[in-house]
Amino acid sequence: MGQASSPTTSALRALSMEFKSLQEEPVEGFSVKLADEDNLFQWEVAIFGPPHTLYEGGYFKANMKFPVDYPYSPPTLKFLTKVWHPNVYENGDLCISILHPPIDDPQSGELPCERWNPTQNVRTILLSVISLLNEPNTFSPANVDASVMYRRWKDSSGKDKEYENIIRKQVAASRYEAEKDNVVVPTTIEEYCIKYKSKPPEMEADLADFYDDDYEDMDDDLDESDEG
Repeated sequence: MGQASSPTTSALRALSMEFKSLQEEPVEGFSVKLADEDNLFQWEVAIFGPPHTLYEGGYFKANMKFPVDYPYSPPTLKFLTKVWHPNVYENGDLCISILHPPIDDPQSGELPCERWNPTQNVRTILLSVISLLNEPNTFSPANVDASVMYRRWKDSSGKDKEYENIIRKQVAASRYEAEKDNVVVPTTIEEYCIKYKSKPPEMEADLADFYDDDYEDMDDDLDESDEG
């Protein structure tokens, strides 16, 4: 626990490599930048609403904060843009299994395998968030009112418009924010799906080496009681 207040070398390495990877090989649906060039532990994220969903054309800004022992503990994600959604708290905090520590908690309805593990990364997190936008988890909602409203909309096959109308208003408001930020939001499948020029294989090899090295370090650092 003595290292809790200062970044570990493995965290700095992991974040540096991930950020570089996402700059060189962008992923459809989101973009990332550092909130402060000198701080790898706070990222600014822009998530674009997927085409053919209620969120199409939306531009949702969020902050990601990484713990000093990343990737062994998950980051947090907080929306800065207003998002009415069953899995987003009123204050913008996101509640999603992949960002929960891998403890066995039967009350949550989540399996340990659905939660965070050190092989996850920013890419897998943000793709999970995009998926969650369109397919909320209403089992244990962060926003009960949004969850009830979403179920009404779903059960009525879209005839109950309350949920849909709120989302569409938020998407429209987010477009003004995109214009202010000079961001062009993708609205078609063609625009949304970025075609990479090439995938740098050395990046995959670097990440594999990183995790191999660090699992050995982790075995030394963690008590047996922390397994799982």
